[in-house]
Amino acid sequence: MKTLYIDTSSSYLYTGIVEDGLLLKEVKEDLEHELSKLALPRIAEMFEKAKLKPTDIDKIIVVNGPGSFTGIRVGLTIAKVYAWSLNIPIFPITSLEAMAISCDENETLVPIIDARRGYVYAAIYDGVETILKPQHIKLNDLMQKLESVANYSFITNDNLTLNTKICSYDPNITKIVSKYCHKKGINPHAVNPEYLKLTEAEESRM
Repeated sequence: MKTLYIDTSSSYLYTGIVEDGLLLKEVKEDLEHELSKLALPRIAEMFEKAKLKPTDIDKIIVVNGPGSFTGIRVGLTIAKVYAWSLNIPIFPITSLEAMAISCDENETLVPIIDARRGYVYAAIYDGVETILKPQHIKLNDLMQKLESVANYSFITNDNLTLNTKICSYDPNITKIVSKYCHKKGINPHAVNPEYLKLTEAEESRM
């Protein structure tokens, strides 16, 4: 089975093609403000280098947030149109899940993304158990929840003052795909963003 992985939830494009546990090709590139313009061409180039056609893909795994609102929409649009047009399964995962899966630390994992103004996107995972589901939370409140946890590691690439062990995030696309490639796909129209908070425009209308 060949699985296409797409994550544009930050300024980075993380994408790869995995076949039966073997990584064929991947792209990890900071596209900054050109993400919406360059993501699809970079994915097309990856297919060319792998000597594959879009019709060779059996499944798509896409990150549906949280993270950059614009970035999330870019990745979801590419993945949903692809899955719908070729009638192949699609399965969404959160960026926080991807971060936890990629970390090799053998303890409680706390993937965390700066959401600004004292807030973060975060979750707490202890092996296969989800202690705190992905959510938008004040950093101080998250730290209080961690007071009862003996050993844990933060996973982040953001410049946050955490005063404890921090693991940088480098997505292990093979591990991510291997964990979810056998999950049943869903209708592409049912794949929605997991922003976990209102957009600034929505907040201003409240």
